[in-house]
Amino acid sequence: MTNLLLHDIDVPSNVRHGNTLARPLRDWSPKERVDVIVTNPPFGGMEEDGIENNFPTEFRTRETADLFLVLLMKLLKPGGRAGLVLPDGTLFGEGVKTRIKEALLADCNLHTIVRLPNGVFSPYTGIRTNLLFFTKGQPTTEVWYYEHPYPPGAKSYNKTKPIRIEEFEPEKAWWVNRLENEQAWRVSVDQIKAGNYNLDLKNPHKIEDGPGDVEHLLAEYEKLLAQIAETRAAVKKELHSALTVRQGFVQ
Repeated sequence: MTNLLLHDIDVPSNVRHGNTLARPLRDWSPKERVDVIVTNPPFGGMEEDGIENNFPTEFRTRETADLFLVLLMKLLKPGGRAGLVLPDGTLFGEGVKTRIKEALLADCNLHTIVRLPNGVFSPYTGIRTNLLFFTKGQPTTEVWYYEHPYPPGAKSYNKTKPIRIEEFEPEKAWWVNRLENEQAWRVSVDQIKAGNYNLDLKNPHKIEDGPGDVEHLLAEYEKLLAQIAETRAAVKKELHSALTVRQGFVQ
């Protein structure tokens, strides 16, 4: 409420406080669909038990950002456009994340991913983030990537030196007449499918001359942890299934 007042919304009577994900996906009617969605959904957190049951079985997860991505695809009209912020974890994640990305590329044209550098949301989170832009109604054929650089002389962002809107002027100039350059490259959807829908693709024009900076290593570490968690969950499921079968034989 205070934040709304600070942004000149003196009487925020038309703003509701609630959890959008608590509404079953099937209950959103065609009349409620929209032309444009611009959002920065919560990420890095888990929903309370039961929220995932509001979504189809293949998309059930407790990770907030992933559920919001599924909701966005539902709420857009055919031809509707979306721009949103998502963490790196959604790009490289597997399991449910893979199925969500498969649906996104099949039902929408994910035409652009702007890869943001570290520190954009400091000090609230150090998670690396991306801007995804897509249009609903046609499948993706290729994805353009644009790696947003730090401004000259900067090595990170922080609370006193945040990212500024003026820094996106190069992206705006590039947006209409797209050409590959040191910051921009494109990837075919066939290559993405061959990589099991991994969207965490590095800049091919950037030469790596060492083990990488700390932030890159942390991102790789987070990716490894996610893969370990997926494997642990799969092993746990198999053990539970084997024990259940064995218990049935004993009875």
